[in-house]
Parts: sequence; C-alpha cells; structure tokens
Amino acid sequence: MTFKPNKLTFAEGLKRIENAFAKEKMKYPTSIITSRDANLAKVCNALKVDNVPLGFKKWQLPVHLEMASQFFISVGVADTAVPLHSHDEGDGFRLIMSGTIIYNGIELTEGDWMFIPKGKSYDFKVGEKGVTLFYCYSCCCA
Repeated sequence: MTFKPNKLTFAEGLKRIENAFAKEKMKYPTSIITSRDANLAKVCNALKVDNVPLGFKKWQLPVHLEMASQFFISVGVADTAVPLHSHDEGDGFRLIMSGTIIYNGIELTEGDWMFIPKGKSYDFKVGEKGVTLFYCYSCCCA
C-alpha cells in the first residue's frame, strides 16, 4: 500500500485544534503551556493522526503561531538561569531536543515542549546536564 499523507489546509488544521479543545470543554491557551501539563493529555490524544506509515506515531500539537516564523537552535550550559523576559512581537514554541530545563518547578526533558503566547513573561533554569533547544518564534529574536 502506498503512503498518502493527509492533506489539510492550514485553516482545517486550526479547526482541528479548536475542536480538540472544545471536546474537553477547554479554550485555546492564552498562558504558557507545556507538554507536561496534565490537563492537555486528552487534547493531545484527540489530535492523534492515524494516516502514518507503519512504525510511526504522529500527533498534531495543540498550538500554532499566528504569523510568519523563524527557527533557531540554542545550546545552554548546565545550571544557567535565563531571567524573566517576554517576546512581545509574537508567540513562541520551544522543543527540548536533549538535556533539560526547569520551568515553573517542572522539569522538561528531551521531547517535551512549551508554547509561549506573545507578551507572556517567563524564566527557566537549564538542568545539570545542559540543554539543546529548538525555537520557533513569530519574531526574529536573533
């Protein structure tokens, strides 16, 4: 059988996210959320994608950025404290590729992510083994 990926428009993808939140009687986030937030498990599960090649699992993430975005990778040294700050130009998304960060008392490890809405202040500390992060921001941040 030939693999034929789903083909949704961007608007259909946004509607899918909206429906997943509505199904759980929740609203789209206006504060910072992470993959470790317990109340998001059902929303994330509702965004599972079934049309994938054998041996894969796939989920649509329950967030999106509102405008054109730029991508970054950064490496943080162990125990570095990133001070309280915000990105007022647009939303942001972080994926922990390796290592850990501590945000709001929660350790985010490899594969975890966090969504930062425009203008929301946050800080974090790099874990004891350092961290490599993938960033996607609706602003330059270079």
